[in-house]
Amino acid sequence: MADSKDNKAYKYRQEISQMMYVSGETGEPSVETTSIIEDIVRQQVIELLRNCTELASRRGSKSIHTNDLIFQIRHDQAKVSRLRTFLSWKDVRKNVKDSDDKGADADLGAAGDEGVVPSGPVDEAAKKNKKAKVGLPWEPASFYSVEVPEREEEEDEEEEEMNHITLQRLRKADERTKVMTKEEYVTWSEYRQASFTWRKGKRFREWAGFGIVTDSKPSDDIVDILGFLTFEMVATLTEVALKVKEQEDTARAQSGADNAGTKKRKRQQGLFDPPSEGKTPVEPRHVQEAFRRFQERPKKSRAMLVGTRMTPKTPLNII
Repeated sequence: MADSKDNKAYKYRQEISQMMYVSGETGEPSVETTSIIEDIVRQQVIELLRNCTELASRRGSKSIHTNDLIFQIRHDQAKVSRLRTFLSWKDVRKNVKDSDDKGADADLGAAGDEGVVPSGPVDEAAKKNKKAKVGLPWEPASFYSVEVPEREEEEDEEEEEMNHITLQRLRKADERTKVMTKEEYVTWSEYRQASFTWRKGKRFREWAGFGIVTDSKPSDDIVDILGFLTFEMVATLTEVALKVKEQEDTARAQSGADNAGTKKRKRQQGLFDPPSEGKTPVEPRHVQEAFRRFQERPKKSRAMLVGTRMTPKTPLNII
């Protein structure tokens, strides 16, 4: 009975396993590993929603806004940039769909026998549905009533700078998929679509604590942003846990060499040596160590409280 209750409590084992595979895990993670990751991600989502509720109350609002979520990750420029791009294109798709619903008959009637729509309405629709940059209230540009026109060169430089981490991850994915067979690549591509929220809105809202942690009814944008962030959390935890496991395996190999009476030195990887990645999956202790590293506090802030009666407040760091 206890095992069945535990299985019901964890709802995303399959999705987490798929996300871990996309992020570099080649083995089959255990139930304990995926359960710990799900606990960590749920704890992170609840913390995000609590902070959003507090930020909304400071504005005098009962409903949380997408800016409340983005504000909490504002220091991670790569994630903010990707979220802004996502919200911009989502708005474009919504406007295009609305214009198609309103003018579908007119467009069909305007098309000739060859199915070519006149250029006039298309140009107007393109101008209307142009991807707009999502402004954030804490940016200096929002302090002024007059908006400075953007130049394409500046936008390209900003995107390149902010997406440096994203490009690194794409390079790693490219290196990994180069050696995949067709069937493996199809599986990998399918697993990239794994999500906590896609077509699971009701389950996710119950799991995240909407109605308990916050009384605000989540909008589609908020659920989509949380879906993006939860995927990033699993990916980041997996990548760091793999590094922890690699360091542990290296230290174990060196200590084994010492016991055999050999010199203490790191064995270099030979050209024809089999890859060391993926022999055994990451274990719960690797995930716990990865989480601990994300929760480390600067020593300076702790030293300032020495000799005082103040209880140090340790808010949860968002991964």
